[in-house]
Amino acid sequence: MPRRRQPTARQARLGTELLRLREAAGLKGREAAALLGTDAARLSQIESGIAGVSEDTVRRLASHYVCTDQEFIDALVAMATDRTRGWWEEYRGLLPTSFLDLAELEHHATFLREVQFLFIPGPLQTEDYARAVFSYRIPELPEEERELRVHHRMQRKVILEGIPYEAVIHEAALRINVSDRTASRAQLSRLVEISEADHITVRVIPFALDGFAGAASAMVYAGGTVPRLDTVVRDAPHSTALIDSEAQLGAFRTLFRKVEASSLEPAGSRDFIHRLIKEL
Repeated sequence: MPRRRQPTARQARLGTELLRLREAAGLKGREAAALLGTDAARLSQIESGIAGVSEDTVRRLASHYVCTDQEFIDALVAMATDRTRGWWEEYRGLLPTSFLDLAELEHHATFLREVQFLFIPGPLQTEDYARAVFSYRIPELPEEERELRVHHRMQRKVILEGIPYEAVIHEAALRINVSDRTASRAQLSRLVEISEADHITVRVIPFALDGFAGAASAMVYAGGTVPRLDTVVRDAPHSTALIDSEAQLGAFRTLFRKVEASSLEPAGSRDFIHRLIKEL
């Protein structure tokens, strides 16, 4: 298969998982390459996501690495053979790759859980809200790029049409007027409307809650086809960090449950948002 100039986060994740299997088997790169009938350089390209890999190769590697988790192997094969060119591809070369990687991650997710403290979660934002957020960037974005980001964010809403989605939002994010009162009222009304869908849950953490020290817990938790392929997305100072180590995933699962337990029930959250709307 031809080499890729820039693998996507999903392609790189496949390589990382194959590397983890090799290391768990206690094999060096040259030893595994010999079992595969290739050289260490080629194997390194596969493990970095630069080179694609076939279903047969994935299954042969799994066998050499004594991996017996068939569900996990099948999930890796699905990643290796996936040829999806989703809606986000129209933005390639126009927006930072992190925008495309996030959209691709959401597309393949089996569920999404999100915790936000200062902003409404991206997939739940109205167009006016998103435009206000992107307009505040320093240095200011050219109008064309700002509108591309807004349009991309609006297209991300497609994920809300099928998979289970749960958002936990702090009262701070609900009260901050990123634009004007009219836009804020429309944004809060949008939250109430979308929270009524059976597969979407919106929970609120009120200021009045005692003993809540989890303000650094913002995250997007994307479920994989198997738990080992889950991913956590966190904002870093100059980029987006994708976290996928098994130990960290376990910690973030626990953290989400802890934050969720501190929030209002869905019905109480809707009532809470309704009260905020009346205050505007």
